[in-house]
Amino acid sequence: MPLNRAAAVRRPSGQHHQAGHSGSADGAPAGQPAVKGRWRFWATAYALLILLTGTNLPTPLYRGYEAQFGFSPLVVTLIFAAYMAVLIPSLLVAGPLSDAVGRRSVLLPAVALAALGSLIFALAAGTEWLFAARVVQGLAVGAASGALTAALTELEPTGDRRKAALVSTVTSASGLGLGPLLAGLLAEYAPAPHVLPFVVELVLLVPAAAAIAALPAASSRTRWRPRRPGIPAAMRATFATSGTASFLAFTVVGLFLALVPTYVATLSGSDNLFLGGAAVALMLLCSALAQLLGYGRRARILELGGLPLLAAGLALLALAGASSSLTLLLAATVIGGTGQGLVFLGGLTAVNQAAPAGRHADVLSSFYVILYLGSGFPVIGVGFLATVAGLLVAVQWFAAVVAVLCVVMLLVLARGRHRDPAVNPPLREV
Repeated sequence: MPLNRAAAVRRPSGQHHQAGHSGSADGAPAGQPAVKGRWRFWATAYALLILLTGTNLPTPLYRGYEAQFGFSPLVVTLIFAAYMAVLIPSLLVAGPLSDAVGRRSVLLPAVALAALGSLIFALAAGTEWLFAARVVQGLAVGAASGALTAALTELEPTGDRRKAALVSTVTSASGLGLGPLLAGLLAEYAPAPHVLPFVVELVLLVPAAAAIAALPAASSRTRWRPRRPGIPAAMRATFATSGTASFLAFTVVGLFLALVPTYVATLSGSDNLFLGGAAVALMLLCSALAQLLGYGRRARILELGGLPLLAAGLALLALAGASSSLTLLLAATVIGGTGQGLVFLGGLTAVNQAAPAGRHADVLSSFYVILYLGSGFPVIGVGFLATVAGLLVAVQWFAAVVAVLCVVMLLVLARGRHRDPAVNPPLREV
C-alpha cells in the first residue's frame, strides 16, 4: 500500500512524546530533520525484535531437551504455561507502571531479566532449569511488551500511529520467527546446540540495552498505584472484537511455537532441528509479509480478510496430519501465517488508534494479555490430549475447533462492521 494513505490518518490530539517537547520525538523543532528521533524509533524496534527472538530460541530445542532430561511433550506445554503464568501478571503491572515512571525505567530491568533467562538456558542441567529460565523470560517479555509498543507509538517521528502499529506487529512476528530459525540453524550445524544460541542472544542484547538507555527520560512522573485491568468505556467494543480475533490468531502462533516442530518431525521422519525451526519461521515470515502488504488498510478490513485465511490454514493443517502430507503442511503454514498477520495487524491497529492518551501502555498491555492467553493456554489442552490420543490427533482436533471459531468470529465482525466507528475512522488530512 502507498505510504501517503497512512500518513493521512489524523494524529490524536492527546498524543505526546516522553521527551516533553513539540515537534519530533527527540525534541527537534518542527520542520527540522528528526534524525535522532528516527534512530530512537528504529533502535526501539530492534530491542523488541531481540527480546522476542530470545524468548523463542528454545522452540526447536525442546525435542533435544526431552531426550536429554527424559520428559514428555506434556512437560513442554507445562514449561510454556509457566512462561505465560508469569508473563501475564508482569504485563498488567509493567504497562501502567511505565505510563507512570517512564518507559526507560521499566525496560532496562526487563533487558537484564532477558539476559538472565538466556544465561539460565545456556547453563541448564535439568528440567527445573528450563522452568526457571522460562519464568524469568516471561517476566522480561511481560515487562517489555506493552512499554516497547507504547514507546514505538510515541517515538514515531511523524506521529503516525498506524505506522507504529505496523512496525510493532512486523517486528513481533519477525522476532517470534527469527528465534526458532536461528536456534534450529545453530543447533543443527554448529557446536554446543543448547548453549551457543543463548550466547548469541546475550551478545545481541547489548545494543538493545544501549538503545533503551538512550530513550528520552520521562518528562514527568506520577505516583503509580496497582489497579485492576480496565478498558476505557469508549473503546470496549473495539477491544472486545479485535481482542477476540487476535486471541484466535495467536492460538495458531502458540501451536507452532510449542508443538509444530515435533509435528513436522513426525510427518517427515527427520530429526533435523533446522527443519522444525524453519516451519515456525516460515509461518511468521508469511505473517510479517502480510502485515507489510496490508499496511494502510482499515483495521476491520484486515481482520475480515485474515480470518478466512486463518481458518483455511488450520483446515489444511488438520488434513496434513490425516494424510501425512508435507505439501499440505507447507500450504497450511503459508496460508495460516498470512491470515494470522492480517488479523494481528488489524487488531493492534484498531486498539492502538482507540487507546486514549495517558492510558496507552495500560491498554496495550491488556491487549497483549489477550494475545498471550491465546498463544499459551489452549496449547496446554493440546499437550494433554497428545498424551492420550497422540500428537497428530491432538493437532487435528485443535486445528478443526479453532477453524470453526474463526468462521464464527468472521460472521460476528461482518455483522458489526458498520456499527463500530473506532475501527473505521474517517481518513483526514493532517
